[in-house]
Amino acid sequence: MEFSAVAKILIVFFGVLATSRLRVPLGVGLIGGGLILDLWAKNIQAIPGDFWQALIRPELWLLAITITLIMEIGHFMASEENGKAILALARRYGGRHGQAVSLVLIPAAIGLVPMPGGALFSAPLVGKTAENSNNSAEWKAAVNYWFRHILEYWWPLYPVVIVTLSIFTLQTWKFMLLQIPFTLVSITAGYFFLLRSHKLSFKTDGPEEQNLPSIVQVLIPISIIVLATLLLPGLFHKMLPGLNQASWKLLAMLTGLVISLGIIWRNRKNLSRKMFSDIGSKKTMNVFITLAGVMVFESLLDSSGLIPLAGQELSRGSVPIALIIAFLPFLAGLVTGIAIGFAGAAFPIVVGFVSADVTLQPIAALVLAFSMGYAGMMLSPVHLCFLLTVDYFSASFIKVYKYLFPCVLTVMIFGVILSQMLQMLLSH
Repeated sequence: MEFSAVAKILIVFFGVLATSRLRVPLGVGLIGGGLILDLWAKNIQAIPGDFWQALIRPELWLLAITITLIMEIGHFMASEENGKAILALARRYGGRHGQAVSLVLIPAAIGLVPMPGGALFSAPLVGKTAENSNNSAEWKAAVNYWFRHILEYWWPLYPVVIVTLSIFTLQTWKFMLLQIPFTLVSITAGYFFLLRSHKLSFKTDGPEEQNLPSIVQVLIPISIIVLATLLLPGLFHKMLPGLNQASWKLLAMLTGLVISLGIIWRNRKNLSRKMFSDIGSKKTMNVFITLAGVMVFESLLDSSGLIPLAGQELSRGSVPIALIIAFLPFLAGLVTGIAIGFAGAAFPIVVGFVSADVTLQPIAALVLAFSMGYAGMMLSPVHLCFLLTVDYFSASFIKVYKYLFPCVLTVMIFGVILSQMLQMLLSH
């Protein structure tokens, strides 16, 4: 039986998601899916060469090193000392809205540097801020979970942002400007649906913690990384013109990470944890395998040549490509529960469809795909942050969803509207 190019891609896509639900590591599933697609399109003799080319891509190894160092910075950011410093800052400068500011700022600040299950690090601080509140455990879980992820749309240290930029080949600052409105919408939705209608009768006074690091000490390493990511790609372009745009971005970020880790190492006496003590942990290896799978899948999908054929088939069909661009990331996010999951499994396909249809604006497609993937991830019952937050507060899954649905729906609606506006503006 002969399948169309679209059918082959979708069969492999759903196969990857199915194996993920069977606890096969997502990275392994993506590599297997990429090999199947390449084999489906070519003869078996071509597969080893295509696979080797996918493995030796410079951005694959730069990405692996970069994410490893980012996770180390994440442990620094989520340390007990730094968490208390952020809490003290929110209480000191929040004024009469200090309680609400704390509930937004604390999980968001911990989220400045991503790490697996990072919501668990902010949960105790959110719980401490709301310890005198009469609100439910489900409400506290929803607040911690929602505001923990409000920067993930555009913050350049997130693996999903790094992967997205490597797939869509968009300049970092342009991507940030495009996606920052989603953070503003998320904060607004969180305020209206989570904070505004609830009594913020929290304890704000208490003894000042002694010997805490200043907020400047906490944020300097993060600031250095972000500035390097924004300012240094042009320098590496001149120094290493043979590399591609994704590699220049990763080298710039890597430079900032090395400098920041040097600063942290110099002040290591103030930390309760040894640096790089978790570099060989299961969580770190799972992230590495997932990222490797994303990059290999993207390369093999491109090598297969199926995307242009699929684009031609879709242009002759009656299914709107925009619907597919929205549906695939949403489903991938819902099934995998991680941002890299929707980006890695769906975005290479999205980019292929966009390149095959000249009427689609890449930026409009990116906004739609990312917002839908994010929505699926936030609603996923297997999202690690969601599971850990619900468990920490001993909350009910179903009741937490009651608080999350309006926030997620707001983001989805905004994503559709912004995508349509960009499509109309850029088409003329």
